[in-house]
Amino acid sequence: MRTTTQQQSSRNRVEAGLLRRINERRLFEVLQQHGPASRASLARLSGLTAPTVSKAVESLLTRGFVEETDPVDQAFGRPGKLIRLAKESATVLGVVIDVDRCAVVSTGINGHVTEDRTIRFQTPASYPALLDAIEAHVRTAVDDSFEQVRGIGISVPGLVNDRLGEIVFSPNLHLLDQHNPARDLTTRLQCECLLVQESHALCLGEHLYGLAREFDDFALLDVEAGLGLAVMSNGRLLAGHSGLAGEIGHITVDPDGLRCGCGNRGCLETLATDAALVRMLSASLGQPLGLPDAEALLTKRAADFQHEIQTVTEHLAIAIAAVVNIFNPTALFVHGRLLAGHSERFEQVLDRVKQRTLTASLADCAIHATRSSKRQGAIAAIMSHLTQSWAPSLG
Repeated sequence: MRTTTQQQSSRNRVEAGLLRRINERRLFEVLQQHGPASRASLARLSGLTAPTVSKAVESLLTRGFVEETDPVDQAFGRPGKLIRLAKESATVLGVVIDVDRCAVVSTGINGHVTEDRTIRFQTPASYPALLDAIEAHVRTAVDDSFEQVRGIGISVPGLVNDRLGEIVFSPNLHLLDQHNPARDLTTRLQCECLLVQESHALCLGEHLYGLAREFDDFALLDVEAGLGLAVMSNGRLLAGHSGLAGEIGHITVDPDGLRCGCGNRGCLETLATDAALVRMLSASLGQPLGLPDAEALLTKRAADFQHEIQTVTEHLAIAIAAVVNIFNPTALFVHGRLLAGHSERFEQVLDRVKQRTLTASLADCAIHATRSSKRQGAIAAIMSHLTQSWAPSLG
């Protein structure tokens, strides 16, 4: 009987602790979605009782995840303190590994990304050199003190196999093949690091910080270096059996086309991306261009390169139409600079999409350029991981 009583007491303590964490997660997500709020507003928005909110807020304050701040307008009476996601008492970092350049960004739990807290550097030529550079810049970003650091999100191009815990193949940055920079940096920095595929990170960033904050069903296409797809369904990323879902860029559209970084010929990403347009412009000029060079060139001389622009426009429209027809998302967001980042050229893409997509499917889908960045994606990835590790969601 005594053993049974002890077991019941232990079970009750576990259940009470779990419920407390669930309530804390609920309040944390309310603050992520709505911004700073009073305790009374948190109770209304979360559906929790005032005493429950008070206890959860105190726990979050103690652990440094939220902070108290004065209301902006204090003209009437003595309004209650606002609770906001921490700006100073806790830190998360994002690492963006990209084909040509990388970035390390530090921010508060609020996820506000700024240039003055961003360190950019050229992508090194080898994996060991990459780790050395990231470690050095991370230590610089936090003044070599990890006491307030809650975690580091690492965004990478390529196929991230969740079951194996590594980048199995990176078509556009082969130095990452068969490596796991999150594991290796965790060992070096003694801080939790999370590896996430860059399209998935962008999707999380748009959901947390961008135009998709109100959506639980949407898709995102990243069309910068490669062509990656991420799909959010019922608030969860569709990762696939091994985490490899979304490689729409490696659908063959021209069997006799150019060799892709994956080894095949005529992949969609060789024709539908910023990188494809940069390559075509370079060929037309007879000199190599980078993405910033291409942006500047199109700003001045877009009329001289209409054939190249239209080729990429047509194939990007095919990619967008495929996503809309297959997944029927509420919204689709496109991340890129040369087409998606230019309003007039993006409108031309959307005109072609109308001709390529099933009318009924397109009628239910809004298409926008993204608002979030890869840096925000890396931050959103670690924040999502920390939130999910906290407690299960009852939503």
